[in-house]
Amino acid sequence: MDERIGGFHAGYRRCASRHKSSQFELERTVLGADQREFAALGEPSIVGRKGAEQLTKPAAFDVIVVHSFSRFFRDQFQFEFYVRKLAKNGVRLVSITQDLGDDPMSTMMRQIMTLFDEYQSRENAKHTLRAMNENARQGFWNGARPPIGYRIVEAGQRGAKIKKTLEVDPLQAETVRTIYRWALRGDGQSGPMGLKTLATTLNDRNIRTRDGGRWGIAAVHLILTRSTYIGEHRFNTRDHKTRQPKPESEHAVMKVPPIISREEFEAVRAKLKARNPRWTPPGVSSGPNLLTGICFCAACGGAMTLRTGRGQAGGQYRYYACSTKARMGAAGCKGMAVSMDKLDEAVIAHLEDRLLEPQRLERLMEQLLDRRQEWADQRRTHVTELRKRATEAEAKLNRLYEAIENGMLTPSDGSLKDRVDELTRIRDQARIDAERIVSSIERVAPTITADSLHRFAAAARRKLRDRECGYRRDHLRALTQRVEVVSKTEARIIGSRTDLLRALASSDDGNFAAVGGVLGFKPKWRTRQDSNL
Repeated sequence: MDERIGGFHAGYRRCASRHKSSQFELERTVLGADQREFAALGEPSIVGRKGAEQLTKPAAFDVIVVHSFSRFFRDQFQFEFYVRKLAKNGVRLVSITQDLGDDPMSTMMRQIMTLFDEYQSRENAKHTLRAMNENARQGFWNGARPPIGYRIVEAGQRGAKIKKTLEVDPLQAETVRTIYRWALRGDGQSGPMGLKTLATTLNDRNIRTRDGGRWGIAAVHLILTRSTYIGEHRFNTRDHKTRQPKPESEHAVMKVPPIISREEFEAVRAKLKARNPRWTPPGVSSGPNLLTGICFCAACGGAMTLRTGRGQAGGQYRYYACSTKARMGAAGCKGMAVSMDKLDEAVIAHLEDRLLEPQRLERLMEQLLDRRQEWADQRRTHVTELRKRATEAEAKLNRLYEAIENGMLTPSDGSLKDRVDELTRIRDQARIDAERIVSSIERVAPTITADSLHRFAAAARRKLRDRECGYRRDHLRALTQRVEVVSKTEARIIGSRTDLLRALASSDDGNFAAVGGVLGFKPKWRTRQDSNL
């Protein structure tokens, strides 16, 4: 309407959902014959409340009717701010259940009531959050969409409420395992993948998200950093208003079935941290120097960084030098500098002569035999579940097609097309995942033998010597994660048995995948100065 009409009223209702909004109607006897309604759905504050914003603009009505003042705002400051803003436009706010006038006493009473409404709202929020935290600690799902790889199932009834929890979704869980496997070991054709490469590879291979969309860097990063996949789903991690992270002591941990092992999760997290430019300079993670990032001074623990110089003949020399001494001088560390070429050669030669010796590898790999069989059994179980899911989806599709043929359903039904697309996606994704698992089982199925260890050792030696190999440094990190320089003639090499097992487990005729970037500090295969040397 273009001009103000006396007695024209507006009703403002704030509902949690459209379902409740459709069930709620303002009485005509309250609003009168001429009325307009403004609804704000599920908005806890003024930010985003389009209905409330509309009311504050000059409009062709005189009165806004609400059920109670608390339904307009539960924040006393915002309430008074918008009441004054409405008053400038000549609009009054009237409550059906709280009848107050316009005199100073009524204004004071309204302010007191809205202040109590705000207090009550905060108290309710506190108790609700406490109950939800306890619900999560008991292993029950509080609501919202589950993380990819899980689905919601009923866990039983407590009182009048049906409790729900999470279980592994075999279809999407395999996608999660694939992402972790590629992040750690690659796909058999390349080394470990970064976030962008992971997203690109998933999209190129037509592995879709849960909604059938394409992957992005943020979605991949969320999967690689979410503790839910090791069986610990965290609730109450951020403030719902400011989105700021809360202290870990306030988190509620919900136990769920794990999809990956804790070792894999920690390895990926260390890899992401090592390649984060906030923590590791780009030259460390992508530079050409073989030992950059894993070479340290044994005296002070500082990193050994590259230093260059020129000799009397004009030639350029490259050294690993103690960074602490370079920054602080002799007072910081007595330090030392060793030739880069000599140290690189000494480390590679030691790995070739001592670690990559088949008999020694065989002793180190004893635990792998049982692990690989257990892994293969778990994978075969997943294949069975995926094939069952594909068969069920195919059967449902056939029943839909039969219903169309028999005239029970019409092809023009919009929901029918969505259902067919969903079942087709589930069937195709399950088949793709099952084939990928079978392929991975076949690739690592042969038992570790002396011949396979010989091939692995030979391939590792070849790749460590190949200066043209783009993953040479990553291959080295699959065998050792820390080199400590004790003196100009002595260095201590430290490696992780877990990474060594992983490198051999992912090998294909010696073409092992590089672990890369996982900076371990646990002595495993060279733990003591004993007969194993």
